[in-house]
Amino acid sequence: MRSKVLKSCLALAIALAASLGPVEFAHAQAAKGPSGLPLPRFVTLKSKRVNLRIGPGTDYAVSWMYLKSGLPVEIIQEYDNWRRIRDADGTEGWVNQSLLSGQRAAIAAPWMKTKGKGVFVNLRREAQPSASIIAKLEPGVMLTIGECNGEWCRAETDGATGWVAQSEIWGAYPGEAFK
Repeated sequence: MRSKVLKSCLALAIALAASLGPVEFAHAQAAKGPSGLPLPRFVTLKSKRVNLRIGPGTDYAVSWMYLKSGLPVEIIQEYDNWRRIRDADGTEGWVNQSLLSGQRAAIAAPWMKTKGKGVFVNLRREAQPSASIIAKLEPGVMLTIGECNGEWCRAETDGATGWVAQSEIWGAYPGEAFK
């Protein structure tokens, strides 16, 4: 029952976020946490083993363990040295800030994993929809992100480097630009 309520709340939050335009997004990104850094923001897991806890402290139970460093997660809340994160599947919990890195990464269209075979995200030679395709990425593939210009992100995966449409990844906000 609790899981259904959480999923419903998450679905409502995603629908609300999707309805925000660029002006509202800029306003939402202006919120700062106690660290002085923006909330929400994307980071990556620094360690190969990261405990996701139900509360901000080692006294709280571990609800999940991540086993992959470099995985992109979204920080949505801060408390002391603890960060409440959300992963691409919508799972939320608390991790110690020492286990997070400012390095950027993304996941190719995780929402398309269940669409079946033949669904790809294109990695292009240049940041243009007409640019030649370097690689066809299956949904769920992890990418290292070097920069984003608000529409395209320079990405690398398995030795292939190119540009991917920002709207086709989870790990950079719509309209977000950084180097």
